[in-house]
Amino acid sequence: MSTFAERRRRFRELHQSGCFVIPNPWDIGSARYLQHLGFKSVATSSAGFAFSRGLPDNAVPRDVMLTHIREIVDATEIPVNADFENGYADDPDAVAENVKLCVATGVAGLSIEDTTGHKEQPLYEIAHAAERIAAARGAIAGAGVILVGRAECFLVGLDDIDEVIRRVTAYAEAGADCLYAPGIRTREHIAALVAAVAPRPVNLLIGGPIGLTIDDAAGLGVRRVSVGGALARAAWGGFMRAAQELSARGTFDALSDATPHDELNDFFRDNPVRNR
Repeated sequence: MSTFAERRRRFRELHQSGCFVIPNPWDIGSARYLQHLGFKSVATSSAGFAFSRGLPDNAVPRDVMLTHIREIVDATEIPVNADFENGYADDPDAVAENVKLCVATGVAGLSIEDTTGHKEQPLYEIAHAAERIAAARGAIAGAGVILVGRAECFLVGLDDIDEVIRRVTAYAEAGADCLYAPGIRTREHIAALVAAVAPRPVNLLIGGPIGLTIDDAAGLGVRRVSVGGALARAAWGGFMRAAQELSARGTFDALSDATPHDELNDFFRDNPVRNR
Protein backbone atom coordinates (compact mmCIF):
# COMPACT_ATOMS: atom_id res chain seq x y z
CA MET A 1 0.00 0.00 0.00
CA SER A 2 1.51 3.32 -1.07
CA THR A 3 1.79 6.11 1.49
CA PHE A 4 0.11 9.48 1.10
CA ALA A 5 3.55 11.06 0.66
CA GLU A 6 4.40 8.68 -2.18
CA ARG A 7 1.10 9.36 -3.95
CA ARG A 8 1.58 13.10 -3.61
CA ARG A 9 5.10 12.86 -5.01
CA ARG A 10 3.87 10.80 -7.98
CA PHE A 11 1.01 13.21 -8.58
CA ARG A 12 3.34 16.20 -8.63
CA GLU A 13 5.58 14.38 -11.12
CA LEU A 14 2.60 13.82 -13.43
CA HIS A 15 2.15 17.59 -13.62
CA GLN A 16 5.73 18.27 -14.70
CA SER A 17 5.55 17.15 -18.33
CA GLY A 18 3.30 15.54 -20.91
CA CYS A 19 -0.48 15.21 -20.72
CA PHE A 20 -2.35 12.67 -18.59
CA VAL A 21 -5.99 11.70 -18.16
CA ILE A 22 -7.47 12.04 -14.68
CA PRO A 23 -10.93 10.38 -14.94
CA ASN A 24 -13.66 10.94 -12.36
CA PRO A 25 -15.21 8.01 -10.48
CA TRP A 26 -18.33 8.54 -8.39
CA ASP A 27 -18.06 5.61 -5.97
CA ILE A 28 -15.65 2.97 -4.71
CA GLY A 29 -16.43 0.46 -7.47
CA SER A 30 -15.88 2.92 -10.31
CA ALA A 31 -12.65 4.14 -8.68
CA ARG A 32 -11.34 0.59 -8.41
CA TYR A 33 -12.15 -0.11 -12.04
CA LEU A 34 -10.41 3.04 -13.28
CA GLN A 35 -7.31 2.07 -11.32
CA HIS A 36 -7.53 -1.43 -12.86
CA LEU A 37 -7.48 0.10 -16.35
CA GLY A 38 -4.12 1.66 -15.57
CA PHE A 39 -4.99 5.31 -15.03
CA LYS A 40 -2.27 7.00 -13.00
CA SER A 41 -4.67 9.07 -10.90
CA VAL A 42 -8.36 9.84 -10.44
CA ALA A 43 -10.40 12.84 -9.34
CA THR A 44 -13.64 12.84 -7.41
CA SER A 45 -16.74 14.31 -9.04
CA SER A 46 -19.01 16.49 -6.93
CA ALA A 47 -21.81 16.03 -9.48
CA GLY A 48 -21.34 12.27 -9.89
CA PHE A 49 -21.38 11.71 -6.14
CA ALA A 50 -24.31 14.08 -5.59
CA PHE A 51 -26.43 12.22 -8.15
CA SER A 52 -25.65 8.93 -6.39
CA ARG A 53 -27.06 10.47 -3.20
CA GLY A 54 -30.23 11.70 -4.92
CA LEU A 55 -29.02 15.32 -4.77
CA PRO A 56 -28.21 18.03 -7.32
CA ASP A 57 -24.62 19.14 -7.73
CA ASN A 58 -23.28 21.40 -4.95
CA ALA A 59 -25.87 20.10 -2.46
CA VAL A 60 -23.71 17.53 -0.64
CA PRO A 61 -22.78 18.75 2.87
CA ARG A 62 -19.10 19.22 3.65
CA ASP A 63 -18.73 16.33 6.08
CA VAL A 64 -20.53 13.90 3.77
CA MET A 65 -18.21 14.97 0.94
CA LEU A 66 -15.14 14.53 3.15
CA THR A 67 -16.27 11.00 3.99
CA HIS A 68 -16.72 10.24 0.29
CA ILE A 69 -13.30 11.65 -0.59
CA ARG A 70 -11.68 9.54 2.12
CA GLU A 71 -13.50 6.45 0.80
CA ILE A 72 -12.05 7.00 -2.67
CA VAL A 73 -8.56 7.59 -1.25
CA ASP A 74 -8.76 4.42 0.84
CA ALA A 75 -10.18 2.34 -2.01
CA THR A 76 -7.30 3.14 -4.38
CA GLU A 77 -3.54 3.07 -4.44
CA ILE A 78 -3.13 5.95 -6.89
CA PRO A 79 -3.25 9.72 -6.31
CA VAL A 80 -6.71 11.22 -5.81
CA ASN A 81 -7.62 14.83 -6.61
CA ALA A 82 -10.62 16.08 -4.62
CA ASP A 83 -13.35 18.19 -6.19
CA PHE A 84 -13.78 20.32 -3.07
CA GLU A 85 -16.29 22.71 -4.64
CA ASN A 86 -15.81 26.27 -3.28
CA GLY A 87 -14.16 25.10 -0.08
CA TYR A 88 -17.53 25.10 1.70
CA ALA A 89 -17.08 28.65 2.96
CA ASP A 90 -16.97 32.27 1.82
CA ASP A 91 -14.40 33.57 4.29
CA PRO A 92 -10.75 32.76 3.47
CA ASP A 93 -9.98 31.63 7.03
CA ALA A 94 -12.91 29.23 6.98
CA VAL A 95 -11.80 27.93 3.58
CA ALA A 96 -8.37 27.27 5.08
CA GLU A 97 -9.84 25.24 7.95
CA ASN A 98 -11.90 23.15 5.53
CA VAL A 99 -8.90 22.60 3.26
CA LYS A 100 -6.97 21.22 6.24
CA LEU A 101 -9.76 18.67 6.73
CA CYS A 102 -9.58 17.72 3.05
CA VAL A 103 -5.79 17.33 3.15
CA ALA A 104 -6.22 15.02 6.16
CA THR A 105 -8.18 12.56 4.00
CA GLY A 106 -4.97 11.73 2.15
CA VAL A 107 -5.69 13.45 -1.17
CA ALA A 108 -2.84 14.31 -3.51
CA GLY A 109 -4.66 17.33 -4.93
CA LEU A 110 -7.75 19.45 -4.36
CA SER A 111 -9.58 22.13 -6.30
CA ILE A 112 -11.22 25.32 -5.08
CA GLU A 113 -13.88 27.03 -7.21
CA ASP A 114 -14.67 30.74 -7.33
CA THR A 115 -18.44 30.24 -7.28
CA THR A 116 -20.52 31.78 -4.50
CA GLY A 117 -23.61 29.59 -4.86
CA HIS A 118 -25.78 32.72 -5.23
CA LYS A 119 -27.57 33.46 -8.50
CA GLU A 120 -27.44 37.23 -8.05
CA GLN A 121 -23.63 37.15 -7.84
CA PRO A 122 -22.43 33.73 -8.99
CA LEU A 123 -18.70 34.50 -8.77
CA TYR A 124 -16.61 36.05 -6.02
CA GLU A 125 -14.84 39.27 -6.88
CA ILE A 126 -11.39 38.43 -8.20
CA ALA A 127 -9.52 39.90 -5.24
CA HIS A 128 -11.61 37.95 -2.74
CA ALA A 129 -11.39 34.77 -4.80
CA ALA A 130 -7.60 35.13 -4.88
CA GLU A 131 -7.53 35.60 -1.11
CA ARG A 132 -9.40 32.31 -0.77
CA ILE A 133 -6.80 30.58 -2.96
CA ALA A 134 -3.99 32.09 -0.90
CA ALA A 135 -5.67 30.84 2.29
CA ALA A 136 -5.98 27.35 0.82
CA ARG A 137 -2.30 27.49 -0.17
CA GLY A 138 -1.37 28.36 3.40
CA ALA A 139 -3.51 25.55 4.79
CA ILE A 140 -1.79 23.00 2.57
CA ALA A 141 1.59 24.26 3.81
CA GLY A 142 4.26 21.59 3.25
CA ALA A 143 1.90 18.66 2.68
CA GLY A 144 2.81 18.41 -0.99
CA VAL A 145 -0.81 18.55 -2.15
CA ILE A 146 -1.48 20.09 -5.58
CA LEU A 147 -3.82 23.10 -5.33
CA VAL A 148 -6.09 23.66 -8.35
CA GLY A 149 -7.61 27.11 -8.82
CA ARG A 150 -10.86 27.01 -10.77
CA ALA A 151 -12.45 29.87 -12.75
CA GLU A 152 -16.10 28.94 -13.23
CA CYS A 153 -17.00 31.77 -15.62
CA PHE A 154 -18.25 29.61 -18.49
CA LEU A 155 -20.32 27.43 -16.17
CA VAL A 156 -22.28 30.41 -14.83
CA GLY A 157 -22.95 31.98 -18.24
CA LEU A 158 -20.02 34.43 -18.31
CA ASP A 159 -18.49 33.32 -21.63
CA ASP A 160 -15.61 35.77 -21.52
CA ILE A 161 -12.14 34.26 -22.02
CA ASP A 162 -10.51 37.55 -21.00
CA GLU A 163 -12.26 37.37 -17.62
CA VAL A 164 -11.18 33.74 -17.29
CA ILE A 165 -7.58 34.72 -17.93
CA ARG A 166 -7.73 37.57 -15.41
CA ARG A 167 -8.99 35.14 -12.81
CA VAL A 168 -6.65 32.22 -13.41
CA THR A 169 -3.69 34.62 -13.51
CA ALA A 170 -4.69 35.99 -10.12
CA TYR A 171 -5.13 32.47 -8.74
CA ALA A 172 -1.71 31.43 -10.01
CA GLU A 173 -0.16 34.46 -8.31
CA ALA A 174 -2.04 33.53 -5.12
CA GLY A 175 -0.47 30.08 -5.04
CA ALA A 176 -2.49 27.73 -7.24
CA ASP A 177 -0.28 24.98 -8.70
CA CYS A 178 -2.69 24.08 -11.52
CA LEU A 179 -5.40 26.14 -13.24
CA TYR A 180 -8.78 25.01 -14.49
CA ALA A 181 -11.59 26.76 -16.34
CA PRO A 182 -14.38 24.23 -16.94
CA GLY A 183 -16.57 24.99 -19.92
CA ILE A 184 -13.95 26.26 -22.35
CA ARG A 185 -14.10 24.20 -25.54
CA THR A 186 -12.37 25.91 -28.46
CA ARG A 187 -8.74 25.46 -29.40
CA GLU A 188 -8.25 29.23 -29.31
CA HIS A 189 -9.54 29.56 -25.76
CA ILE A 190 -7.56 26.54 -24.54
CA ALA A 191 -4.33 27.81 -26.10
CA ALA A 192 -4.90 31.28 -24.61
CA LEU A 193 -5.42 29.82 -21.14
CA VAL A 194 -2.32 27.64 -21.38
CA ALA A 195 -0.21 30.58 -22.52
CA ALA A 196 -1.56 32.89 -19.81
CA VAL A 197 -0.45 30.74 -16.88
CA ALA A 198 2.61 28.98 -18.34
CA PRO A 199 4.62 27.22 -17.04
CA ARG A 200 1.92 26.22 -14.55
CA PRO A 201 -0.16 23.23 -15.74
CA VAL A 202 -3.73 23.51 -17.00
CA ASN A 203 -6.57 21.02 -16.47
CA LEU A 204 -9.02 20.72 -19.37
CA LEU A 205 -12.52 19.35 -18.87
CA ILE A 206 -13.79 17.20 -21.74
CA GLY A 207 -17.21 15.96 -20.71
CA GLY A 208 -18.37 14.83 -24.15
CA PRO A 209 -17.40 14.75 -27.83
CA ILE A 210 -16.18 18.29 -28.50
CA GLY A 211 -13.93 17.43 -31.43
CA LEU A 212 -10.75 17.05 -29.37
CA THR A 213 -8.72 13.98 -28.48
CA ILE A 214 -6.14 13.57 -25.73
CA ASP A 215 -3.44 14.05 -28.38
CA ASP A 216 -5.12 17.30 -29.44
CA ALA A 217 -5.18 18.52 -25.85
CA ALA A 218 -1.51 17.64 -25.44
CA GLY A 219 -0.68 19.52 -28.62
CA LEU A 220 -2.35 22.61 -27.17
CA GLY A 221 -0.16 22.39 -24.09
CA VAL A 222 -2.76 20.97 -21.69
CA ARG A 223 -1.16 18.99 -18.89
CA ARG A 224 -4.17 17.00 -17.63
CA VAL A 225 -7.67 16.13 -18.89
CA SER A 226 -10.62 15.30 -16.62
CA VAL A 227 -14.18 14.29 -17.53
CA GLY A 228 -16.12 15.68 -14.55
CA GLY A 229 -19.46 13.96 -14.05
CA ALA A 230 -19.49 12.48 -17.57
CA LEU A 231 -18.74 8.88 -16.57
CA ALA A 232 -21.46 9.01 -13.93
CA ARG A 233 -23.85 10.50 -16.48
CA ALA A 234 -22.96 7.73 -18.93
CA ALA A 235 -23.89 5.17 -16.27
CA TRP A 236 -27.10 7.05 -15.56
CA GLY A 237 -27.85 7.11 -19.29
CA GLY A 238 -27.76 3.31 -19.51
CA PHE A 239 -29.84 2.93 -16.37
CA MET A 240 -32.47 5.48 -17.45
CA ARG A 241 -32.88 4.00 -20.93
CA ALA A 242 -33.40 0.52 -19.53
CA ALA A 243 -35.75 1.70 -16.78
CA GLN A 244 -37.80 3.86 -19.15
CA GLU A 245 -38.14 0.99 -21.61
CA LEU A 246 -39.31 -1.32 -18.84
CA SER A 247 -41.79 1.25 -17.56
CA ALA A 248 -43.17 2.31 -20.94
CA ARG A 249 -43.13 -0.93 -22.91
CA GLY A 250 -42.53 -3.75 -20.47
CA THR A 251 -39.59 -4.95 -22.58
CA PHE A 252 -35.95 -5.62 -21.75
CA ASP A 253 -33.96 -4.87 -24.93
CA ALA A 254 -31.83 -2.13 -23.33
CA LEU A 255 -30.55 -4.63 -20.78
CA SER A 256 -28.66 -6.39 -23.55
CA ASP A 257 -25.92 -3.77 -23.07
CA ALA A 258 -25.56 -4.55 -19.37
CA THR A 259 -22.19 -5.84 -18.19
CA PRO A 260 -22.56 -9.56 -17.32
CA HIS A 261 -22.92 -10.37 -13.63
CA ASP A 262 -19.99 -12.79 -13.68
CA GLU A 263 -17.66 -10.21 -15.21
CA LEU A 264 -18.40 -7.70 -12.45
CA ASN A 265 -18.40 -10.35 -9.76
CA ASP A 266 -15.04 -11.71 -10.88
CA PHE A 267 -13.54 -8.22 -11.09
CA PHE A 268 -14.50 -7.23 -7.56
CA ARG A 269 -13.50 -10.62 -6.17
CA ASP A 270 -10.10 -10.37 -7.83
CA ASN A 271 -9.63 -6.68 -6.99
CA PRO A 272 -10.77 -6.31 -3.39
CA VAL A 273 -10.55 -3.06 -1.48
CA ARG A 274 -7.66 -3.24 0.93
CA ASN A 275 -8.58 -1.12 3.93
CA ARG A 276 -5.84 0.69 5.77
